[in-house]
Amino acid sequence: MTLPTPIIMADDKDVLRDVWFGRIPTCFMLYPDEVTEREAEPFYLLLPRVSYLTLVTDKVKKHFLKVVKAEDVEEMWFEYEGTPLKWHYPIGVLFDLHASNTALPWSVTVHFKDFPERDLLHCPSSSVIEAHFMSSIKEADALKHKGQVINDMQKKDHKQLWMGLQNDKFDQFWAMNRKLMEYPTEEGGFRYIPFRIYQTLSDRPFIQKLFRPVSPEGHVLTLGDLLKEMVPAAIYEPKKYQVVIHGIEPLLETPIQWLSEHLSHPDNFLHICIVPAPND
Repeated sequence: MTLPTPIIMADDKDVLRDVWFGRIPTCFMLYPDEVTEREAEPFYLLLPRVSYLTLVTDKVKKHFLKVVKAEDVEEMWFEYEGTPLKWHYPIGVLFDLHASNTALPWSVTVHFKDFPERDLLHCPSSSVIEAHFMSSIKEADALKHKGQVINDMQKKDHKQLWMGLQNDKFDQFWAMNRKLMEYPTEEGGFRYIPFRIYQTLSDRPFIQKLFRPVSPEGHVLTLGDLLKEMVPAAIYEPKKYQVVIHGIEPLLETPIQWLSEHLSHPDNFLHICIVPAPND
């Protein structure tokens, strides 16, 4: 099977770079009930798609703490149109899942009270984000290489992956991450593809099952093959759903192995959002 032509034309390193530097213009507003002595001005920020809300919003916190009474300050959390935003999902996934067809800037509400215990995990420090991020990478590598690549790395290599993400350093991150993307040529891909499929219209957090990039007969499997098996409605009712990865709708004929290598988030998972198609 040949790759879709647009992919052959694109330089793969450019794809990785475009994914890494994807940004979402966002307007943060304080929840009206929490405004105090003076009015809280909104705070605008370009959020990196591949990062986590709690990792990149220190400036947001500082901005709003100026107007909130100290005794009212508990843990900061975010919501969009009544839905609490899970900080342990990458920012791009949150946007694609909840807001992909809305006008920009993305309007996010900031809270310092009434933490929604049933909906969100607590995030007291960046070490919690780092632990979550590293456990995702280890889980992905267990699927790809039985964990052999990540386990062969030293602690400083793990730290380099985390610091690359935390400090938004593309080259620092990819110098190490490329090792996690290698596989023996004769195998044609990873052992299994680390993916998660999220659906706006589902109570289930996400779908994650074992899926190989090559069929037993040696055929290259595609995004369409994955969806056919996991969420057939996304294929058979195309007018009803959009399949979104990093804010774009990839061709269903794209090999899933290529997507895994180039459109995975830094946590090494391919995050796929299935959202209702806009009613034009």
